[in-house]
Amino acid sequence: MVQNTENHPELLLWSAACLTNAKQQLAQAVAPLQPAYQKLLRDAEQALAVGPFSVLDKPMVAPSGDKHDYYSIGPYWWPNPETSDGLPYIRRDGEVNPERERYDASARSQMESAVITLALAWYFTGDERYASHATHLLRTWFLDPATRMNPHLAYGQAIPGICDGRGIGIIETHNFPTLLDAVALLRTSPHWREEDQRGFSQWFRAYLDWLLTSKHGRDEAVERNNHGTWYDVQVAAFAIFVGDQQAARRALSENTPERIITQIEPDGSQPHELARTRSLSYSVMNLLGLMDAADLGQQVGVDLWHFVTGDGRGIRRAVDYLLHHALEQPWPNQQITPATSIVLLPVLYRAAIAYGEPAYLDQMAFLPAEHTRQRSHLLYGGAQYQ
Repeated sequence: MVQNTENHPELLLWSAACLTNAKQQLAQAVAPLQPAYQKLLRDAEQALAVGPFSVLDKPMVAPSGDKHDYYSIGPYWWPNPETSDGLPYIRRDGEVNPERERYDASARSQMESAVITLALAWYFTGDERYASHATHLLRTWFLDPATRMNPHLAYGQAIPGICDGRGIGIIETHNFPTLLDAVALLRTSPHWREEDQRGFSQWFRAYLDWLLTSKHGRDEAVERNNHGTWYDVQVAAFAIFVGDQQAARRALSENTPERIITQIEPDGSQPHELARTRSLSYSVMNLLGLMDAADLGQQVGVDLWHFVTGDGRGIRRAVDYLLHHALEQPWPNQQITPATSIVLLPVLYRAAIAYGEPAYLDQMAFLPAEHTRQRSHLLYGGAQYQ
């Protein structure tokens, strides 16, 4: 990823150079970015009307008895039709149980989406309405003693009748590193105070400690599919955010290379993700996680972008596999929910930047026309390739 520029908030995953270039191009009314920009502004206006969200909003309480504890059920677990009380729940991979909406996962997701949208809209427009509401949402979820979430996920992705929470529930906060970039942008707004930043850092220090020391955290660390990838991303991002470079370097140098070896075949396929009923969605999700890990690695001296085994396993090989099988021809594997090749837009941009290969962007010609409204154009479209 292009390195951060001077006089710009520290970013973990987004590129300050790309954002700065995009902002300059928008000021000059450069046409290619306008559809994505106008879509962002529409999304931001809608985000102004949502929330605030809190873990206290759910109608039930976690088994701890503390309503500040985050609580969710596994998305693919459903009542058992063979028992009178529906217990224990049974798994239907790829099919989301709507009962999940009553827990904390939906509120958390809506909070993340709104904050990220509002922060980007504030960055590009300077409209303080966006910053004001984004900071209100963040304070409510993370900082206000009356409404804040406790910094752990002990009760994430519980399975009724089987367990009160699982290590794989940690995947539910995989967007928190991007949320940290939203906060980095908001730091230059008067609505985000120094006391907010201190409280936010304390929250993520506590959450990082829990990820590293709890049984759930240790369980997630040894997961072999996308769960393990996103565990590394979270640990590394939170560690860099709180100033623990050593913990970030350890996660990315000791764990992530092994994940590349075990998750990517020599032809670039990702067998753990291809085995899922939503194989395209999960293949892209895992690859984007590896890309995030590679970007974070650049900040602590770990080169994952160019890590390649003797038989060719590496991030770039996985990129090329997906582009060949999902862009140049119909996806040949199981995908039970709608997904189009548009999900590959950030893959194209990030591969072009990381490998200095603009030819990846030529493959946008294979994408549906509506790709022009995607936010990736704002996040990466201002890149300068060497």
